[in-house]
Amino acid sequence: MVGWRELVDLPELGIRGLPAKIDTGARTSSLHAEVLETFERDGERYVRFAIEHGDHVRQVCEAVHVDVRGITSSNGETQDRYVIKTPLRIGDTEFRAEISLADRGSMKFPMLVGRSSLRRHFAVDSGHSWLQSPRPTARTKTRS
Repeated sequence: MVGWRELVDLPELGIRGLPAKIDTGARTSSLHAEVLETFERDGERYVRFAIEHGDHVRQVCEAVHVDVRGITSSNGETQDRYVIKTPLRIGDTEFRAEISLADRGSMKFPMLVGRSSLRRHFAVDSGHSWLQSPRPTARTKTRS
């Protein structure tokens, strides 16, 4: 069981304690990121991107990108976004998740966990928060 907001980890990216909104209305998970460049390494396509977390710490990450997809945002606009597949940990449960890279700068949470990631792993209790993680400290609080 997860609450409507949780702290999540993206271990391969070196990200811990990232505030995320759990959103069953969204199919795909998304991460606030600025795409810096795409490149190829050993025959695989990669994307390099920057994220901001914690006390506005900017971190550059690299991941294999599995696709570029048209993702429809909550305002009804469709945007082409890079999609990566990386381990996602909520509480003690870790699994690979597809995550689109998007400009979520105007959103309260830097990450949104959609229903495709939740399927077969969690049920959502929309009346509670932090069921799988401790309440965030001032360092990890969501943007206002």
